[in-house]
Amino acid sequence: MFLAAAIQTSATTDVARNLAEIEALVARAAGYGAKFVGTPENSNFLGPADEKVRLAEPLDGPTCSFFADLARRHAIHLLLGSFNERGSTPERCRNTSVLFGPDGARLAAYRKIHLFDVDHSETVRAMESRTIEPGEQHVVAETPLGRFGLSVCYDLRFGDQYRRLVREGAEILCVPAAFTMRTGRDHWAELLRARAIECQAYVLAPAQYGVHGAASELRESFGRAMIVDPWGVVLATAPDGPSGLALAEIDLSRVSEIRRAIPVGAYEAS
Repeated sequence: MFLAAAIQTSATTDVARNLAEIEALVARAAGYGAKFVGTPENSNFLGPADEKVRLAEPLDGPTCSFFADLARRHAIHLLLGSFNERGSTPERCRNTSVLFGPDGARLAAYRKIHLFDVDHSETVRAMESRTIEPGEQHVVAETPLGRFGLSVCYDLRFGDQYRRLVREGAEILCVPAAFTMRTGRDHWAELLRARAIECQAYVLAPAQYGVHGAASELRESFGRAMIVDPWGVVLATAPDGPSGLALAEIDLSRVSEIRRAIPVGAYEAS
């Protein structure tokens, strides 16, 4: 059993400010005793897509180095929800989630597979594939705390991805996000609970909140960072606001108990 924290923050185009906020929230979570802390999608920068590409970094760049040091300093497992990793061409970057161990070592990196290409309304319109290069690999990270299945935001709508992560051993599903206000209001909690129930796994969902700077004033994130247990019970939710935590105990015997009682995995395997 261990204490986990899902961070809620409100990133802007100011990278130094964003990282300082993350640093303070990670310290708070570690101070409460959290051994696993996750940050949202776009932790280091949230702003115009072209600027995100221009500022993209390699995996050994300053953002990952910052998070590695933070994990080492607090002796925790730390998930960088996502950052703008340099892509294979100058025109696009990757939306990459990275897990660090308590010694600062990089344990896993996942590139977002499902890109947010939607045209729902004036306030929910995006073509992420124009500037983001999609990933291809599903990732499950084995750690002393448990096996973590990695994903990012829009992936949440694709249940087959999470069932595959469970078949590959995942007990805890990570969903760092910057869900829009319009879709989050009706879908965020419902989708997180659905993934937890159908996969019989914990779901840890750090989240962005609020309006993200004057340069992107039409972009507003729903927030409600959340931790859900494998029965679909919401264990913790961050309050509305630009800076907060959802904290809950993770007991992996609960995963085993539920999977044994209702063995839906037997059908997946057949």
